[in-house]
Parts: sequence; structure tokens; C-alpha cells
Amino acid sequence: MMTLGGDGMVGGAHPTVSYLQSPQAIRDRARALFHLAEQDQLQHFRYHPEALPATAAYVLDVMRQQYPNSEIPFHSRWRHFEVEGRSRLDLLEPKLSELDPLEQARLKVDLAITSVLLDAGAGSQWRYVEPGTGLGFARSEGLAIASFHSFTAGLFSGQPDQPWQADAHGLTKLTADHLAQAFQVTDDNPLLGLEGRVALLQKLGHTLRQQPQFFGSELPRPGHLVDYWLQTASHSQLSATTILQTILLGLGPIWPGRVELAGINLGDVWPHPQLPNTGLGSNLVPFHKLSQWLTYSLLEPLQDLGLTITDLDQLTGLAEYRNGGLFVDMGVLSLRNSADFEIAHPPESPLIVEWRALTLCLLDDLAIHIRQSLSRDAETLPLVKILQGGTWAAGRQIAAERRSGGEPPIQLASDGTVF
Repeated sequence: MMTLGGDGMVGGAHPTVSYLQSPQAIRDRARALFHLAEQDQLQHFRYHPEALPATAAYVLDVMRQQYPNSEIPFHSRWRHFEVEGRSRLDLLEPKLSELDPLEQARLKVDLAITSVLLDAGAGSQWRYVEPGTGLGFARSEGLAIASFHSFTAGLFSGQPDQPWQADAHGLTKLTADHLAQAFQVTDDNPLLGLEGRVALLQKLGHTLRQQPQFFGSELPRPGHLVDYWLQTASHSQLSATTILQTILLGLGPIWPGRVELAGINLGDVWPHPQLPNTGLGSNLVPFHKLSQWLTYSLLEPLQDLGLTITDLDQLTGLAEYRNGGLFVDMGVLSLRNSADFEIAHPPESPLIVEWRALTLCLLDDLAIHIRQSLSRDAETLPLVKILQGGTWAAGRQIAAERRSGGEPPIQLASDGTVF
């Protein structure tokens, strides 16, 4: 763990911490590395801007295939519950409709948070066979379907009479054996980062008890964030950046030891040696991938309650291997050393930090191309829809075209808590 000094901390909100937890910092620091790429000065990657128009055309083709009527939903966890032509949420009816709208929203937030926290890369060997349908799923869809059925079976609830929830007691008593059984993990069906996933959910359980302002004091639940946001909203409007900031503050303690600043665990924030070390945290690059993915996944339950979400495009793209792989496979980015394709890289490596930072900038630049092609603007085609339409699907499709098994072009050494 890297610990940075705490001078100047006032009332628990160090200004550098606040900045590094903002979408603006994500873009600022990523763009600083991107400028080095434009000057061909990065250690690991080269940037080929001439390949970006063809990449935009490829993504547009995928968007038209996926959504011929141009009605693109948000890129969120709910899409993974809708695979094979049916929404798993339909399985919760009619019981779900018997609950009042507020409790329905709490339940959906419980489900979304536990499912997203279980969503780090599964590896190429793991599969989940869905009870009832016999359908087999892998990767993100498999993790989503497995987490959905685990949730409905009461795996994350400490209240036997209320299985459809996640609460502090249920999460803290979760074990690796419980999760392995629920996710059908065996020696022949291994899941990457199983222990890391369990530790993350256990830490979530402890964190719920420590922050009653967000999660409630009586039977703390992730879903009680809904109550907090309803109180925070002004005239039924809630900023997407407020949701992200709440997630970063409320769930920050769950992430395994990484960079700490002023006693605050920064989470998905990493140093890069080519950023100038001119002051506290100046060489750090924040991504907050899972936290932003989670924010995107919480928008729909809040909209269902009548809240209008504002500032949606202040959030960034997601720095993960499907979006990043798109730009490598399409030739927008190339590695200086081809030997780097042969080894797995941990998230703290400068190579991965570069790749993720360049990906975020390229997603913003690609969005401009796509909106111009479709005569749309950021209001009618926000980045969260371009991701869904979109870059994530295109990254998966090009990977399947280039490599059997659809592996990303660059290998990640994941502990189950980053990607």
C-alpha cells in the first residue's frame, strides 16, 4: 500500500482527495498521459490517430446491428440480466409489484451493488448453467445471472424471512465456500479472483455498519442509499456526479489496500512515473471504473422513482478491457514492445495505467465522431449509451474476430476487484 501525507486535512475532506474522486480529475490526468502519447513519448504505447475514423465506423456498424431503431438503453448491469431475450427481473414478479415503489428501488439497488461488485473479469474457463433454463453463460453475463440467482436465493441476506435483499449481517457471514457453491465453481470450472470477490462483499458488510448516514442504522443495507438520495435531490433532480461521489465515499473503505492519501483509501487510483511529481497526489491517475459502472447501474431504479438524473455526461467512459481492447485491435493504439502481449500485467503496472488512460480519452474523442455521424448531441446520445451501443459490444466483437475465445489483446492479472 502506498500512503501519502495528510497535511492540510480539514474535517475529513482533504481537497486533493475530493479532486481525485471527481470525474474532472479522471479526465485531467488521463488527458495528461494522452498528450504524451500524441508526442510519442509514452513508455509503452503508441497512438495512431489515423485509425480512429475507421474505429468510429466499426462502432457505428455494431450500434446499428444491436439497436436498429436507435433506441439505445444505458450501459448498466440491468442489460446483463436481459440476455437470451428475457429479463430476469420478470422472475421477481408478482412479488416485486406488491412492494411499495421505495422498497422496490431499495431491492434493485441491493441487487445492482452486489452484482456489480461481483463483476470483475471471470477468466476464460468459467461458465454458469442457469437453473430452470439450462442455458450456459460466461464472463459478464454469467456473473450477472449467477449473482441474480444468488441474490434471489437469499445468499446476501441475514434475514431468512426477507431473502431478496443484501444487508450487513448477510454480507459479513458470506464465505468462499458459499459463493463457490452458488457460482458453480469447481476445479474444472475455476473462477478468477473468488477470494477477492468474497473479501469485497464481506468488507461491504462491515462498511454498511460504519456509515449509517448512507446505509441506515437499523439493518444497514446498500438499498438505503435510495433514501439518502431522495433527501439529497432538489426538485426531483439528482446529479450523476452526486451519485458517484456518494458511491466513492460510502464504498471507498471496501477496496483492498492501494494508494492512501490523508488516511483515505483512494480505490481505483494509480501512480504513473511519467506524470510530474509536483505535489501531493500529482502523479496519480484515477479511474473509478467499478464505481462509475455502479453509478450507471443505479440510474434506472432512481428514474423509476421519478428522479431526473442530470450531468450524465460529466461521468467518463469505463477503463476496462473491452473498451481498451477495441482501440488496440483496431490499431488506434499499439504496444512498443510486442513481448508485452505475451505476459499478464497487474493493474498497478504503468502499461495498464497508460492503456486505461488512453482508452478514456479515446472514448470521449470517439463519441464526438459518432454524434457527428448521427447528427446527435451529448444530450440525446450521452456517453453511457455509446458505451452500450456501442464500444463495449464492439470491443467484444472485434476480440472474437481476432482471437479464438475472444480474449482481450492484452492480458490482465486481475484480483477480482478492478476490472
